[in-house]
Amino acid sequence: MEAVLTLVTLSRPETTSAVTRGAARLVASMGYAPLAEVGLPNGRRADLMALGPKGEIVIVEVKSSPEDYLCDRKWGDYLPYCDAFYFAVGPDFPQRLLPEEPGLIVADGFGGAVVRDAVLTPLVTARRKALTLAFARLAAMRAGAAQ
Repeated sequence: MEAVLTLVTLSRPETTSAVTRGAARLVASMGYAPLAEVGLPNGRRADLMALGPKGEIVIVEVKSSPEDYLCDRKWGDYLPYCDAFYFAVGPDFPQRLLPEEPGLIVADGFGGAVVRDAVLTPLVTARRKALTLAFARLAAMRAGAAQ
């Protein structure tokens, strides 16, 4: 009997969901507590924001396709709200399109890997406190809504 390999092409929303899930699993395995779709004080929305064991804040911007990256260049707007910033992309994403400064995660629906570490730029104490409080309140509200 001959084995047949079928490649499944995901839609853009399915790719975004899979990469987000894999990146969240990766940062959780690294000791961070991730939340998806987190609003920032500047009106932007982080695809993933994660709080580390020492209070460090990481933002992950998911890019589902080259077109998604090329038409959406707002990633610099996230930098004032995190200690480290990463792009997360799928395994087939052409990584050469991305700038070299941010960290890079390659992920699928099951997990991911850090391909390039993010540069650490510590937040100002007052901003860290405000972001941490907002993060904690959002997590608690979501946990309460799930019950």
